[in-house]
Amino acid sequence: MVQKAKILLVDDRPENLLALEAILSALDQTLVRASSGEEALKALLTDDFAVILLDVQMPGMDGFETAAHIKRRERTRDIPIIFLTAINHGPHHTFRGYAAGAVDYISKPFDPWVLRAKVSVFVELYMKNCQLREQAALLRLQLEGGGKSAVGGGKEPAGLLAELSARLAAVEEQAEALSKQLDDDSADAAAVATAAHLERKLTGLRRALDALEPGAGGAASVPSQN
Repeated sequence: MVQKAKILLVDDRPENLLALEAILSALDQTLVRASSGEEALKALLTDDFAVILLDVQMPGMDGFETAAHIKRRERTRDIPIIFLTAINHGPHHTFRGYAAGAVDYISKPFDPWVLRAKVSVFVELYMKNCQLREQAALLRLQLEGGGKSAVGGGKEPAGLLAELSARLAAVEEQAEALSKQLDDDSADAAAVATAAHLERKLTGLRRALDALEPGAGGAASVPSQN
């Protein structure tokens, strides 16, 4: 069973949270509510999220301050943030959103289809990264176990390598399709950059796996998945 990604929705108005849930429910992911910046930061302490939808204008800690805290934490600094705002103070206000670490800045009222499409891209990237980390962990066990591992269920090295290679190939194919989709849709620069980073990690993992094949001439190191 494929684990669902979590999407954090941050807004002090319950009706806005309800609207976001209605728009994003079609993605069939786990939607987590937070009614303040403080509540959002608390949720981020324990759970991993694919993307954060963050309202700018909130009492107490506003969206900009909340984003600054998110970006300062090592655990959460790479989570994409999409700012949502009902006010428009011109280019300076928008620039402040990007300066705070947002990957996008959307003014209300927004097109539900556009918002859903943008969020779906980051959910897909998150899922591909999760798959990549899983493959890297399996490969690392293979390297450290010297041939057999608990994950492989006692399989011979060649059999486990073939299984790992097949799994990695599936992720590579999905990542390539996603990259083509981003190119075709003229997607956000942040999404394109994240996809490129994912492809670089896939390339490094593939090289490490190929180095383990018979006749490759030695072991390889597994690239970092940060």
